[in-house]
Amino acid sequence: MKHTQETAGHEKLPPLIPRTMNRVISPMTAPAWELRLHKWIYKTTDGRIGPGMIGAWTLLLQTAGRRTGQRRTSALVFARDGGRLILAASNDGKDQAPAWFHNLCAEPKVEVQMGREHFSGTAFVIKDSDSEYPRLWELMNQTNNRRYDAYQSKTSRPIPLVAIARTN
Repeated sequence: MKHTQETAGHEKLPPLIPRTMNRVISPMTAPAWELRLHKWIYKTTDGRIGPGMIGAWTLLLQTAGRRTGQRRTSALVFARDGGRLILAASNDGKDQAPAWFHNLCAEPKVEVQMGREHFSGTAFVIKDSDSEYPRLWELMNQTNNRRYDAYQSKTSRPIPLVAIARTN
């Protein structure tokens, strides 16, 4: 499948109105309350509503807290690369990586909800020095209206990517 800004590794497009709103506010991120509401709706409806609600395809990633061991859930934009799911640990361009990234570095076994589908996976970090990084970075940028370039310009830390491979 040829990746374009319209599909970016997905078989179909998110709904038109959220997709349009995503483009309008790009490269800004949605307000925190909106992202919390999105995650709540996604979880509450068991993925019936939520995967394309913010204008880009999202999944729910569940990691084990590195200090507490408690399950933590994050709603994240993703791209498909063959059988893998790709995530960007951007944290909106902050100088520290997001908590979910630190959690999966400590314990790479994760649970994923993609729409109504639930599965286990193993996470692998892809650093900016890895040969596939430039291609996957571009794929993620296409998925989310070039936000990741904007986020990278706000921080000196290289934003790592994460590949998730299914284990079940």
